[in-house]
Amino acid sequence: MKTSALCPISRDKVYESVVRLNALFTILLVLTFLLTQNLIPILFLGIDFYLRTSKFCKYSLIKTASQQIAYHLHIKSNLINKGPKLFAARIGIIFTTLISISLLLHATTLSFVFAGILALFSFLEAAFRFCVACLLYPFVYRFLYKESIVKA
Repeated sequence: MKTSALCPISRDKVYESVVRLNALFTILLVLTFLLTQNLIPILFLGIDFYLRTSKFCKYSLIKTASQQIAYHLHIKSNLINKGPKLFAARIGIIFTTLISISLLLHATTLSFVFAGILALFSFLEAAFRFCVACLLYPFVYRFLYKESIVKA
């Protein structure tokens, strides 16, 4: 049985200001896609989400840019748990994949809906420190580990 908390707790920490700047970059890239209907910003974003959730995190251009901006602007920030942010980035991979597939299938309206949702989630994180994916995680956990919960 899984005995860990429902929140994806991690020993790793990240600076909240960097997370919020990452969200701001996500908004800018999604808006670029919405204005141009060019898939390149979404593909770049999807690759960057993947890098941030993998062992290749140090190669994430968005994370590196956010760290540099926070450092050079002397933005003070709290350290927060990295686990929920990893889960949110994985949701970002799903959304960028859905946007890409929708656009490739000429379902432009659907790709715009997915892009709008991703932009909204990112805006909530950037502006209000509100992580929608972190709220969804307990439901995903219950769905994926239903057997473990029932046996308890």
